[in-house]
Order: sequence, then structure tokens, then C-alpha cells
Amino acid sequence: MGDSKRRQEKLGENYGKETPILPWLPVTKGQAEQFMRWTTTGAWLGIGGMIALWVTVRFIGPGFGWWDVN
Repeated sequence: MGDSKRRQEKLGENYGKETPILPWLPVTKGQAEQFMRWTTTGAWLGIGGMIALWVTVRFIGPGFGWWDVN
């Protein structure tokens, strides 16, 4: 008998289902990975937006006379 069959017999109807990160927390490992993907993407978008705003304020704005930066 192979290892997967033993595991299937041991787990019963829970075989093939995702396991939670912690027993008392109803978040699966797949959901945690998806959350990390979304937050990483959001962080990079925020960094890009901050750089675009900085370039606008520092270089483009004074060129149009919006702000007086010495």
C-alpha cells in the first residue's frame, strides 16, 4: 500500500482539503498566499505612486511655476 493511500485512509473525508494555518484560525494556506500576493502588489503600486508624486513635486511642478523650490 502506498503512502498516499495510507494518508487518504487516515484523513478520511478531509483528504485533499486545504489545512488551516492555525487550528483556531479559519484561514487556509492558499488564502494566506493570496493575501500576501495582493498586499505585495499594493505595496509596489504605492511605492510607484509615491515616486511619481515626488517627481511631479520636485521637477515638473517648478518647471510650470507651481511651486517655488530652491
